[in-house]
Amino acid sequence: MKHPNFVLWLMAILVYAFLYIPLIVVVVYSFNDSRLNAEWVGFTLDWYGKLFRNEEMLIAARNSLIIAVSASVLATTLGTMAGLAIHRYRLKVLPILAFTPVAMPEILLGVSLLLFFLQVLNMTLGLVSVIIAHTTFSIGFVAIVVRARLQGMDESIFEAARDLGATPWQTFRLVTLPLIMPAIIAGALMSFTLSIDDFVITFFTKGVGEPILPIQIYTMIKIAVTPEVNAVSTLLMLLTLALVMLATRFDKTILHGR
Repeated sequence: MKHPNFVLWLMAILVYAFLYIPLIVVVVYSFNDSRLNAEWVGFTLDWYGKLFRNEEMLIAARNSLIIAVSASVLATTLGTMAGLAIHRYRLKVLPILAFTPVAMPEILLGVSLLLFFLQVLNMTLGLVSVIIAHTTFSIGFVAIVVRARLQGMDESIFEAARDLGATPWQTFRLVTLPLIMPAIIAGALMSFTLSIDDFVITFFTKGVGEPILPIQIYTMIKIAVTPEVNAVSTLLMLLTLALVMLATRFDKTILHGR
């Protein structure tokens, strides 16, 4: 019995090492006192200072935050309504419509949205088109989380509210909404995380003009992977990790029904 356990632990360690050692290297070399970043020279915080003085990078970060906040608000609102509709009406077409963007390859979704914006809407690509695109692929994730929360709830709660004379709106506002709020928050955090570091769909739908953080990072690494690139990647990684941890906490609340 010990041998299989040892092999299982060894494989787990190797898998996690493969996943996290590159991330650790990125963080460590963001403090490297060498522009070439080919070998470790010494410790410095200068790259973070230079990063916060880089006006173009700050504009890109601001644009990414605007896109992520706007997309997460829209996706959370529409995804919550989609999750409620899927749970209530049980129509087979509703899950297909809501969850297809989740399963669709990003490059296919990006190309489809690009053609839709240009050929159907005759729309100028920019921040608005990116917000719409990010909202599109985030709705399904929110709907999945909200639907999972609703499926774990006791239907007798809603029946009791109706028996006590509550209108459908009062039942939703006073009973349903507070109970699904952890799922809504988890979906919002997930949408924000997916939006702020998305590259493929952003690349196809941003157009020219305003810089956006993932595209700006890609532009920088085409020249060389400098410690400044490592610094912005580290900050983005920390933000993403914090949001994932928050979303995980709310997911645990959903699973335990609290």
